[in-house]
Amino acid sequence: MQAAHEVVQEKPKIEGRAALHVNNIEVVYNSVILVLRGVSITVEPGQIVSLLGPNGAGKSTTLKAISGLLRAEVGEITRGSITLGTERIDQLSAEDIVRRGIVQVIEGRPMFRHLTVEENLRLGSMTYKGGREYKHDLERVFHYFPRLKDLANRTSGYLSGGEGQMMVIGRALMAHPQIMMLDEPSLGLAPMLVEEIFNIIKEINTGEGVSVLLVEQNARAALAVADYGYVMENGRVVLDGPGEQLRENEDIKEFYLGLNQLGERKSYKEVKHYKRRKRWLG
Repeated sequence: MQAAHEVVQEKPKIEGRAALHVNNIEVVYNSVILVLRGVSITVEPGQIVSLLGPNGAGKSTTLKAISGLLRAEVGEITRGSITLGTERIDQLSAEDIVRRGIVQVIEGRPMFRHLTVEENLRLGSMTYKGGREYKHDLERVFHYFPRLKDLANRTSGYLSGGEGQMMVIGRALMAHPQIMMLDEPSLGLAPMLVEEIFNIIKEINTGEGVSVLLVEQNARAALAVADYGYVMENGRVVLDGPGEQLRENEDIKEFYLGLNQLGERKSYKEVKHYKRRKRWLG
């Protein structure tokens, strides 16, 4: 698999982009199960923002609340609001949210497996001016993912995990997002592929000015590229700060990077110790 291009160091000037604000939202499933309990996050134009936390913390639900996919799972926002710039978007359909430039790449690399790679990519362009810039956008995707050009005519169901992840990110890029939301992009990938995927995410961010909201359990990889991060537990944000600050936080090191204050690796098996040490809960 070909390596990603060298990451651009300086971010372009962001013009015509809006900040995303999630304002104290609560989410309920089936009118009974309270999943998010007053979550507030912000993604500024051009930022990479990471959402960290264990399984069941509410990270994926937060993305679905933003993208409008909650309704497909019998979920609803019962309190709070979500705005893109000055426009409230939490009452819009998922299609309208995509047309405003917020695109979610769902966990597990869902694709139309009977279609070719190029056909999958073309579907991503349908919401952007009816796909009128399709050829140009296709070459743009191939710039970031050269491997996909070689696989353009291959049936998607035969792609490897890394190739599939490249394709679904490329498909999202075809929609010209101003904010791309990625749910566990490293899931099931070998360490070398994880590094390559995150390098490409960083390159898209710096080269295109695309903001990224990243849900990821691989805290080391996520914080390596994040400008800002939030830690979630039990449906709440329990800690937030600049990416560099979180990388140096002792609790993050111990429970998300696997290192204690002595630099020794710790295990999540020490659950009782972990619960006692959650200093960020006060």
